[in-house]
Amino acid sequence: MALCRFRLASSLIFKFFPPSNTLCSFSSEIQSVKEKIMNYMAHLDINSEIGSCMPLAAMRINTIIHNIEVNPGQGGKLVRSVGILAKILKDPTGRYFLVRLLSGDEKLIDTTCRATIGLVSNPSHETKKLRKARQSMWLRGRPVVKGVAMNLVDHPYERGEGRSKNSGSHGRTSLTPWGKPCKSSYKTASPKKRK
Repeated sequence: MALCRFRLASSLIFKFFPPSNTLCSFSSEIQSVKEKIMNYMAHLDINSEIGSCMPLAAMRINTIIHNIEVNPGQGGKLVRSVGILAKILKDPTGRYFLVRLLSGDEKLIDTTCRATIGLVSNPSHETKKLRKARQSMWLRGRPVVKGVAMNLVDHPYERGEGRSKNSGSHGRTSLTPWGKPCKSSYKTASPKKRK
């Protein structure tokens, strides 16, 4: 950020300060250039540029932000998904800002925590359709078939009329593909190791 400001200021100096050969007018020209640069920088609000990351204390009310830290120096934890945003609601009364998330929750966040201005891009991410089944495998890996949909030789849940693993009079517990009980607080460790 400081490097950008330095480059901007140096480009403004060459823009407003034409080269001259006289040394006597040098100081007066520098004063006029300083005034021009200060006026230009006053109208250019660097804090409101989208994509700049800074502490919440340096931001204004109603600024739209994302990638918010919960604890200072920890890295962004909140509002990181595609197409969502948060808004700064109130000036800090103490050392906390009030921030409203997209869900409607309002959180108090430390003023030294950093956030990025703007919202996360690509809001149409969830409306994108996959072209073929292989594209789904590129993203998520191979699909997993339910045990209820398998034959009895493949999985103990078997395929019944109701297609339920424990319906009716069966009342079976959840099983692994190899027939060992799982879930429902089944202890897998041997009794010797539990002592």
